[in-house]
Amino acid sequence: MRTRYGFVVAGCALMPEHVHLLVGEPSRSSLSVVLQVLKQQTSRKLKVPGSVQFWQRRYYDFSVHNEEKRVEKLRYMHRNPVKRGLVEKPEDWAWSSFRHYATGRRGAVEIESRWTAFERGNQLPGHLRYTGKDG
Repeated sequence: MRTRYGFVVAGCALMPEHVHLLVGEPSRSSLSVVLQVLKQQTSRKLKVPGSVQFWQRRYYDFSVHNEEKRVEKLRYMHRNPVKRGLVEKPEDWAWSSFRHYATGRRGAVEIESRWTAFERGNQLPGHLRYTGKDG
């Protein structure tokens, strides 16, 4: 999805009944289209006869315009499992980007960061460069 639509996944936290994503604006199409396609594809793969609807019809977005807000949103996402009483520390939740930011290890979702850029020889693809100035 990120290659097809040209966007950065800068952070995530997969919770039991919702998902937090910190993503850059897609270079091809809009965020609403990207999320619609993501939901459609995962719903098809997860569909089991008699199962309930997996995704809610809506989503909530918030524009991040500076580094301070980016860090604030990452902290919120990473602390959400602790706040909910699912784990004692953010690093204990395997389904977030916290461990990646702390250690550089890959998690459930690949995160675009200095670690992954270094693995590629310090080069983020041009359309995926995150400047810290916009979302």
